[in-house]
Amino acid sequence: MLSETLTLPDGGMLTLRRARADDVPAIVALLADDQLGAARDGVDGPDGAGPYLRAFAEIDADPAHALVVVEDAGAVVATLQLSILPGLARRGAKRGQVEAVRVGRTHRGRGLGTAMLRWVIAEAERRGCALLQLTSDKSRTDAHRFYTGLGFAASHDGFKLTL
Repeated sequence: MLSETLTLPDGGMLTLRRARADDVPAIVALLADDQLGAARDGVDGPDGAGPYLRAFAEIDADPAHALVVVEDAGAVVATLQLSILPGLARRGAKRGQVEAVRVGRTHRGRGLGTAMLRWVIAEAERRGCALLQLTSDKSRTDAHRFYTGLGFAASHDGFKLTL
């Protein structure tokens, strides 16, 4: 079971670990506590947490995915997902795809996001990835500065089609 200690610049030590099914409500709360997530995430509706629990089961069963949380004194305070994508491009290189990076409001500004991204960079390298990619909504200018500061380059325009 994946479990590592993240040391923050202020000396705080938090635990990064693989998410469990009982973490799903806290992860959904992190996703929904956001200017964009507030409109698209949450457990209201006829099926409540059902879609999230089904998605979690699928993610958790596939070793190509790592959904992780960060705990502080037993409370989930951050999350992200790493997916490993095999491909033929770049001489058959694997790509790491980072999704749903969220740090709870009470833990922002302490270096936790940086520690999480450094962990995911190392994990992608450990899993044999030639590159690590992520997307960030155009409105998230603070996030763009954050990712650029960690060495990510805004090298492509992304497109999506809602199905």
